[in-house]
Amino acid sequence: MAAKLKLSILTPEKEFFIGEVTEVNTETTEGKIGILANRSPLVALIKPTSTSFKEENGTTKKVFTSTGVVSVDNNEVRMLCDAAEWPEDIDVRRAEEAKKRAEQKLSKQDSSVDMRRAELALQRAIARIKTK
Repeated sequence: MAAKLKLSILTPEKEFFIGEVTEVNTETTEGKIGILANRSPLVALIKPTSTSFKEENGTTKKVFTSTGVVSVDNNEVRMLCDAAEWPEDIDVRRAEEAKKRAEQKLSKQDSSVDMRRAELALQRAIARIKTK
C-alpha cells in the first residue's frame, strides 16, 4: 500500500477538496511536479493547470486549479488557489470565448492592454479546456 498524503485544495470561497491521496501532480511557475509521501518541504507558486491526484483506491481525479501557492510539509499538501473546478463543472464554450478574447488582446500592440492579465486569462482558459 502506498504511503498517504493529506491533500487540501482551498479557494477563497470554499474548501474545494480535503482528503487522503497517494500522489499529486501539478504545475508550478518552475515546471511540472509530482508529489509523493515523504517529500522534502516545498513552497511554490502554481500556475493555471490541470492538477491530478490519485486516491487511496487507485482512482485518478483531475481538477482545474488556477494561480496560487502549493506547500508541502509532513505529508500534507496544501493548495491555495484563486479558483478550482471539477471537469464536469467547466463551461468549455465560455473557456473558448475567454481564450479568443485573451488572444485578441495579446495580438494587439496597444499600451492600454494589461499584457500580464491577458496572459493569465489565456493560461486559465487553456488549462480549463485541457482539464475538461
